[in-house]
Amino acid sequence: MPVQHISFYVLLILVTIAFIAVILPFYSAVFWAIVLAIIFFPVHARIENYLGEHRNAAAALSVLMCLCLVIIPGLAILSSLIQEGNSLYQRVSSGEIDLGNLLRQAEEILPLFVREWLHSLQVNGFAALQERLSSAFMQGGRFFAGRVLTIGQNTLQFFVTFGVMLYMLFFFFRDGRFLARTIRRAVPLSEKHTRQFASRFTSVIRATIRGNIIIAVIQGMIGGLAFWTLGIEPALLWGVLMTFLSLLPAVGAALVWVPAALYLALAVSWIKAAILVFVGIFVIGLVDNLLRPPLVGKETRLPDYLVLISTIGGISLLGINGFVIGPLVTALFIAAWGIFIEERGPEEITRD
Repeated sequence: MPVQHISFYVLLILVTIAFIAVILPFYSAVFWAIVLAIIFFPVHARIENYLGEHRNAAAALSVLMCLCLVIIPGLAILSSLIQEGNSLYQRVSSGEIDLGNLLRQAEEILPLFVREWLHSLQVNGFAALQERLSSAFMQGGRFFAGRVLTIGQNTLQFFVTFGVMLYMLFFFFRDGRFLARTIRRAVPLSEKHTRQFASRFTSVIRATIRGNIIIAVIQGMIGGLAFWTLGIEPALLWGVLMTFLSLLPAVGAALVWVPAALYLALAVSWIKAAILVFVGIFVIGLVDNLLRPPLVGKETRLPDYLVLISTIGGISLLGINGFVIGPLVTALFIAAWGIFIEERGPEEITRD
C-alpha cells in the first residue's frame, strides 16, 4: 500500500477521534435525537409526502410532534418524580414520617414464627434490618434532593443540551435519507452487509426500544393508578419506579407491587391486598404478554437474560441513557454475529 494511502487512513482515524471528542459532551443530545428520528421517521415520511416540497416545514412539524408526544410529557413526569422524591425525603428527615416506627409496626403485625425466625438470624436482626433500610432510604432521598439542586445549578447547560437535541432532530428529519445513504457508502463493508446491518439497526430501535418503553410506561401508569386508588402514597413516585423497573424482564414492576401487597396483607387490609395482587398479576402482568408480540415481534426480541444484563450494565456505565444504549448495543451485537453465522452456511444449530 502506498505511503500516501497509509498517511490518509491515519489522518482519517485521527480526525475521526478528534470529532468524537468534540461532540462527546453532547452525546446524549445526539443519541436521543437519532433515536427519536428513527422511531418517528415513518410518520415524518407521511407528513413530508403530504406537504410535498416543503421539507423544512415537514421537519418542523415532526419535531413539534415529538415535543408534544414524548419530550414535554417526559420532562413533566421527571420533574414531578424529583419533586415527589424530594418531598418524601424532607418529610422523613424532619421526623414527619418515622421510618423506625413504621418498621416496628410492620414487625408487630408479622406472625410470631416469622419474628422469631428474624431474631434468630442474628442478635437484633430486625433492628439491623431497620437501620439498613433507613440508611438506604435516606441515601435515595439525598439523591433526589441532590438532583433538585443540580438541576437548579445547571439550568443553562440543560437548555443548551435540550436545544442541541431539537436542532439535530430537525436536520435528522429533513436530511435523514441523505445521511443514511452517506453513512452506508462510508462504512467499510460490502453493500449486502451494510444493508443488512442498517436494516437490523433500525428495526431494533423501532421495535425493541419503542416496544419496551411503551410497555413499561403502560405498566407504570397502571401500577401508579392502582396505588393512588388504594391510597398508597406517593403513588406517582411508585408508578414511575415501576415504569423503570418494567424495562427489566422477569422481575419488573413486581419488585414494587409485591412488597406493597404483602404490607397490606400483614396490616389486615385484605381487600386492598387482594385488589393489588389481582391488578399486578392479571393486568400489569398480562400487558407484557399482550402488547410485546405486536410491538416488538419475534425476530427482533432479545432473550430476557440478555435484556436484564445489558440494561443493568448500561445503567452502571452510562447512567439513565444505559436503559436504551445497553439493550441497543446487545441487539446490534446479536445482529452482527447473526449476519456472520448466516455467511458461514446453512448448517442448522439445534438445542440438546
